[in-house]
Amino acid sequence: MTERKWQSYEEVANYLLNQFAAHFGVGHFESKQVVPGASGTSWELDAKGCSAGGSTFLVVECKRHTKSGINQAITAALAWEIQDVGAKGGLLISPVGLQTGARKVANASNIVEVVMSENSTTQDYMMRFLNQVCIGYTESAVVSDSFSVTVHDKDGNIIKD
Repeated sequence: MTERKWQSYEEVANYLLNQFAAHFGVGHFESKQVVPGASGTSWELDAKGCSAGGSTFLVVECKRHTKSGINQAITAALAWEIQDVGAKGGLLISPVGLQTGARKVANASNIVEVVMSENSTTQDYMMRFLNQVCIGYTESAVVSDSFSVTVHDKDGNIIKD
């Protein structure tokens, strides 16, 4: 079965977040998991950023929306989820970023906007967060070499080419 683009996006985001965990004030990020909320419901987190001591954590939400920015309703839902699970804050990752109203909600709710290109891989990516831009780029090249041998006799005549 082929992997869905959103699923790959979440996995790449988790991998890259771990590369930049210190920028977000956490020790590491864990993959998708279910966390209980104070409301009595459970929440599926796309990833979870854990502090070194494990006393605090961040909720990560990935939205691979490619046509328009994330709206304030989605951001407000994440703000409630953060509150319900007792997280310190959250990250909202998308290729396009947040709409104006969503950005206001994020700023009021300790949600960091992370823009990650839609077709990012663990090696080729662009991530923008906290006034930083991180880029990974790989290129491959083909190198070939050849040689020839010419055998001469003691008088300098070519014996084999």
